[in-house]
Amino acid sequence: MTEYTDHHAPEGLRTRGTLLVVPGRGETRATYTRLGRRLAADAYRVRVVDAPELDEGDPAGSLTRFGARLAAAAGDSGEDGVVRPLVLVGADSGAVAVAALLGREDVPSAARPDAVVLAGIPSGGAASVGGWEDELDVRTACPAHRGTLTEDTGLRRGALDEAVPEDLLAAAYAGDIGVPALLLAGDADPLADREALVRTAKSLPRARLSVVRDAHHDVLNDMQHRSVAAEIVTFLETLRNELVPVVTVDSSAW
Repeated sequence: MTEYTDHHAPEGLRTRGTLLVVPGRGETRATYTRLGRRLAADAYRVRVVDAPELDEGDPAGSLTRFGARLAAAAGDSGEDGVVRPLVLVGADSGAVAVAALLGREDVPSAARPDAVVLAGIPSGGAASVGGWEDELDVRTACPAHRGTLTEDTGLRRGALDEAVPEDLLAAAYAGDIGVPALLLAGDADPLADREALVRTAKSLPRARLSVVRDAHHDVLNDMQHRSVAAEIVTFLETLRNELVPVVTVDSSAW
């Protein structure tokens, strides 16, 4: 059984890049089916891997194992290999793992990306989100996504109560990612540390922080998922143009 789920670009279109999506706490690959299909429709190859296992007692080992799994997923991409740019897309603890990994010097070459998208990076410490309905309210206001989460028998309910290892969280916020980064956060996310996100974005030479109005913790899958997917595609397209936006607005009637 494979440890990833693939979403392919439409037949006949040239694949524009490869995205490896890393879920967060409690999530399964099914959580990102809608996102994967939408990004694939824009001619990107999307591969969703399993959420990382982050051990508080062995943070370095956790990252080593995570890096090896990413390298395996990136390397097993068919006869034509990975289509560059390779972009790592992490959510929640997946975003923490991606950022912390890239701050190390021993990133496997196959897993070294051209850019990253980091969504819903949480704040430190354990949270108490209550019962399942309360957890859904923290995650999303989107009825379709709430249904996906509720019907997913593999999803681990209550996972947002588990603290992300502090060493990895500190490394994610303070590390030098070394590649262009898009940071995504919902302004209605009770788990976000906005001040820390702003500091991180300002500390990186090639980073953009996009705050999504009224979005909750699952910013990739909330009510604004179409706009968020469009923001990701816009970011991906700028990679081809040395991070210069393809479209600029000279005037506006708004």
